[in-house]
Amino acid sequence: MDTTDRQGCSHHFVLVHGACHGAWCWYKLKALLEPAGHRVTVLDLLGSGSNTKTIYDVHSFLEYSEPLLEVMEMLEPSEKVVLVGHSFGGLSLALVADRFPEKVSVAVFLTAFLPDTYFARAPEGMMMDTQFTPYGDGDGNPEKIMTSMFFGPEFLSTKLYQLSSQEDLQLAKILTRPSSLFLEELCHAEKYSVRGFGECKKAYIKCNEDQAIPEAYQRWMIKNAGLEHVMEIPGADHMPMLSKSTELGKCLLQIADAYAQ
Repeated sequence: MDTTDRQGCSHHFVLVHGACHGAWCWYKLKALLEPAGHRVTVLDLLGSGSNTKTIYDVHSFLEYSEPLLEVMEMLEPSEKVVLVGHSFGGLSLALVADRFPEKVSVAVFLTAFLPDTYFARAPEGMMMDTQFTPYGDGDGNPEKIMTSMFFGPEFLSTKLYQLSSQEDLQLAKILTRPSSLFLEELCHAEKYSVRGFGECKKAYIKCNEDQAIPEAYQRWMIKNAGLEHVMEIPGADHMPMLSKSTELGKCLLQIADAYAQ
């Protein structure tokens, strides 16, 4: 990655994957940023990637996000990181930014859901062959039924990876796992505090060929959240860390440099 016109700052990036994915989806970006002198932390949220639990062992959004909370807790008191959340990972990003605003130099929402926005029901047929399965809270409480979600191969190839390489699409078909959007819980969650998440610097990266979170919906979230720092990656699908990894790396470095302290 060409960094000749940059300020020369070194940053610590913490990369948070989206639903059904894991730390593995950041492999290209990690390989670009680390040789340029940056620290990169990738992690599997609970029940994701190589984590030994399944989503059926996870009974709350907070529990799902625990690995990210642990990363933030282990940071040195004076250390600040660039948090990057992709897709549904944007909500885990907001959770930890609300709890650790002093440890976040900037929270970057990468074609991601923003907190405190309405979860609109997907249009009929939008999710294609994605599988939705109800599951319990582990205690047999009928009032706490949750729903798992597992992307089907048609949805992956048409809505998420349509501009990515065949190799990355096949990798996704092998490594994706059932996950959850925790809609039953999050649709009743309180809004984040003004003094926590509200104080964090935020940026958004749009992908204009995203078929999973269409650009119009991204613009709607950005407007409602009042975000002003917005960048765009032309020709990127929902997985820009794979389809446009070099361009994404440059965007992240520009954002990180702008908020370096």
